[in-house]
Amino acid sequence: MLISSKKKIIIKVLLIFFIIFNLLPIKSLAIVSPTAEFYVNDYANLLSEETKEYIINTNVSLHNQTGAQIVVVTVENLEGNSLEDYATELFRSFGIGDKSKNNGVLLLLALEEREFRVEVGYGLEGILPDGKTGRIQDEYIIPYLKENNWNDGIKNGFSAILNIVAEEYGVEVNAQAAIAGESKNDFGSYLGIFVIFYFLSDMIGAGMYKVNKKWKIFAIILFGIVAEFLIFVVLKNIFSSTMMTLLCLIIFTISCFSNRRTRGGWYGHGGSSGGFSGGGFSGGGGSSGGGGSSRSF
Repeated sequence: MLISSKKKIIIKVLLIFFIIFNLLPIKSLAIVSPTAEFYVNDYANLLSEETKEYIINTNVSLHNQTGAQIVVVTVENLEGNSLEDYATELFRSFGIGDKSKNNGVLLLLALEEREFRVEVGYGLEGILPDGKTGRIQDEYIIPYLKENNWNDGIKNGFSAILNIVAEEYGVEVNAQAAIAGESKNDFGSYLGIFVIFYFLSDMIGAGMYKVNKKWKIFAIILFGIVAEFLIFVVLKNIFSSTMMTLLCLIIFTISCFSNRRTRGGWYGHGGSSGGFSGGGFSGGGGSSGGGGSSRSF
């Protein structure tokens, strides 16, 4: 009887705790509210009326035929929140896209942080994976935003995504052709960074030649983390961090497991290692974003 009473008390306490917990207000980000136009929410006052009308009119056509929605939001700042969290909360709060299809897309620009993100609903992730939305930003959006050309950047990025969605559903929405911006990237930048990582990898790889295999694997992982950090933080506006990290890891792996350089090559003679000395209207019902990509500009 005593044990049964204790169980009842525990159950009552847990039940009270559960009720209190669910009555507490759920913490949410201080995000903007959708405007009367819904499809364009230009809180940073960056877009022309022409751009707004184009986005609204094509969205109305797209939504009437497919239920999909592509919403554009510009804000002065993120109020201390991360771009990803802000975009996710916006997507859910606005309810972008059809509720059952979850086929919404959010284009978010944060002016003070100079960041842009494309958030995609689960229903469109198949045609708009993170890599693709990243490339759309690199080609059609970011080159314009770097020049503070907000209208062309957002209009061309919007058009690129709109055309992909319209083609997927087989509908006509009078979308404009997306015009790529002039990228600041050039072959010299890619080649220069590639050469730097090559010699760094080769130098470390030569020093790792006679090291135990377990430590070689550890070194490869460590080098990958460092490479990703440097590329993402320092060079993220120049090229894809994922692509360059893969190249760096391939080079470093080859260097660690090859003895070509250690035999009378750059760092030693007769097989000895010289080591290294230094060395992105009303809403539908989309509940959340399925994925997305961010860029700085």
